Amino acid sequence: MTQNWVQHTLARRGWRPQNQIAVLLGLGVLIVLIFAGVYLSQVASYATTIREVEALLEERDRLEFTNEQLRADIAELQTVPRLLTRARELGFRPAEARDIDYIVVDGYNPNRSNTVLGLPVNDEYLDQPAYDETFSGWLQQQFDTLRQQFESFGR
Repeated sequence: MTQNWVQHTLARRGWRPQNQIAVLLGLGVLIVLIFAGVYLSQVASYATTIREVEALLEERDRLEFTNEQLRADIAELQTVPRLLTRARELGFRPAEARDIDYIVVDGYNPNRSNTVLGLPVNDEYLDQPAYDETFSGWLQQQFDTLRQQFESFGR
């Protein structure tokens, strides 16, 4: 009996054009609200991310400024007058002529030109093929590989 009552109610009511328009408008409003909610969620997420990036940029700028201040402090502490004063505080004094000992090294010529020692030659490296890494060499290698692949298909 319950099924007859439901069918009777639906059959009596029917889908009239006014009802269809109202339902479609309601669904349209619901879809617009869902899209608006998703859009607002994305905008809020984007705004939060932008705030975090701005905070990180401010922190980076602050750290760079602090680093520059520290570099300036180090440069100030490394000035010659400051180093001389600190050396005197530690007990050092300027060297005098009687404090300097000269050493004579046989065969040393201070007026020679700078030379570089030669590397020992290893025969193992002489047997290596010539280095051919040009575009034409690479292209030839690719073409040879392609040709070998086609030849292997026929076998």
